[in-house]
Amino acid sequence: MQLDEYRKLAEVEDQMWYFRALNRRCAYWLKRLLPPGAARVLDAGCGTGGLLKDFKKAEPAWQLTGLDFMPLACELARERTGVNVVRGSITEMPFSAGAFDAVTMVDVISQVEESASALKEAARCVRPGGVVLVNVAAYMWLWSYHDDTCETKHRYTRPELVNLFQAAGLTVEFATYVNMLPLPLIVARRKLFPPTNPTSDVQLYPAPIEIGFGALAKMEFAWTRHGWPLPAGTSVFVVGRKSER
Repeated sequence: MQLDEYRKLAEVEDQMWYFRALNRRCAYWLKRLLPPGAARVLDAGCGTGGLLKDFKKAEPAWQLTGLDFMPLACELARERTGVNVVRGSITEMPFSAGAFDAVTMVDVISQVEESASALKEAARCVRPGGVVLVNVAAYMWLWSYHDDTCETKHRYTRPELVNLFQAAGLTVEFATYVNMLPLPLIVARRKLFPPTNPTSDVQLYPAPIEIGFGALAKMEFAWTRHGWPLPAGTSVFVVGRKSER
């Protein structure tokens, strides 16, 4: 991802509807699948720390660690969260086997060529019975200026991501598309009416748009929290567990 995008991300991710919905969903599923107490949670590809900030609010007992390859992202994440953030690659994580109770990789394996290696590294770094949570961009047909700016390598289908989990030895607990309700509007913006000078769609929109999209995201969350998957969306969300043996 381009350096300017990290600065943009740090400015808007605490307020933009997309990240508020994403972080709420991640925190919910971790709390649902992890035992209560001081779980060790790694956010691999933590960017500028927005998810780590929301994890701190969701469960203060969690022992959080961040990992990112870009020095600027590590610096911003440390400043914004106070969490230990380590520089390193998601395909060669600098941690011992079983070091964590959970590993999250949010909108990051879409940006590396070796996505299978990243999933295997996440599986290696969680203890037996530990949780791996991944969110990725959906559908290659939805490729746009947004992906060019963010340096996306691949957009996934749900079966593709489920297969990566299974190949890494992870049992899938829940797999769904997300952002189904906003999908028609996002398709229209990216494919039919792109901006004149496009960067990425990581930005704060006028309040009515933020409120409206936020309401749609809450409706989806109310559905998926019951374990009911959505059939389409702009992202794929999968949570898996490492075998106890």
